[in-house]
Amino acid sequence: MALNPSLPLQALAELLPGLLSQAQVLAGVFDADDRLVWANAAFCEALAVVPGSHPTWAEMMRHCHATQRGTVINTDDFEAWLASAASRRGKLPYRQFETDLHDGRWILMTETVDERGWMLCLGSDVSDLARDHRELRVARDQAQRASLVDALTGMGNRSFVMTQLSQRLAGRLDTPLCVVMADLDHFKQINDSVGHAGGDAVLCDFARLLQQGIRRVDVCGRMGGEEFMAVLEGLSLSEAEQVMQRVLASVRASRPLASHPELSYRVSMGLAQAAPGEPAASLISRADAALYQAKRQGRDRCVLA
Repeated sequence: MALNPSLPLQALAELLPGLLSQAQVLAGVFDADDRLVWANAAFCEALAVVPGSHPTWAEMMRHCHATQRGTVINTDDFEAWLASAASRRGKLPYRQFETDLHDGRWILMTETVDERGWMLCLGSDVSDLARDHRELRVARDQAQRASLVDALTGMGNRSFVMTQLSQRLAGRLDTPLCVVMADLDHFKQINDSVGHAGGDAVLCDFARLLQQGIRRVDVCGRMGGEEFMAVLEGLSLSEAEQVMQRVLASVRASRPLASHPELSYRVSMGLAQAAPGEPAASLISRADAALYQAKRQGRDRCVLA
């Protein structure tokens, strides 16, 4: 970092909020729980945020969709869109993308995430730049997203979560990293009793509960069928287990089908912490073995590898 020695760091820290407050660029800061802690006037105006309020990113998007202000969200299923967008948000140290606003502006957004999970969002109005190439870029971005998103649940697919796991294993030093393998119990019986559409609704319900139960910096995805995986970085084995126990509790309380209010379901989990230098395949194999042990022990539980 280049810093004029005549300007102490404390003085710079005092100057920046004032400068950003007056800037036309959109600027907002989110904490590790994805709650807006600071935003300038341009950010609040563009994204329909009440100045001085501190909504979560999900609450912001719900407000935009409900009021048709701020971000344009073109979808027939808002919850699926929200799950899909949340599955990508904050998973990379830096990300750049384009977004439309209801007032007609086209904004180039960037997200920068630090090691604690705090995020700086910056947006610039690029409405007048290279409009003729925009459709190509939008099509490219949509194709890239489709290749990494599970079509049913909207969360990351196997390719996405496996890539994230490999990158995090390669980049970590002394930071603990845990993998969770989860499988819905007796899922065939659910399909047989309420049909495949009902079974799909149960899968989507678990995807939502899993994603809500972990932090923004964590990763989860559908591996296929009724099997899911989560990657929890920076948590010890016992801390990761506490997170999964809360997810299991939310699953037990869930009644995902309004047409079948009596229907509940359960999930079994296997949890493993990466050993130093352990490859992804070995880590997943140990979590899988713990998952099958959970099945043998009666299901509806999380077993540690």
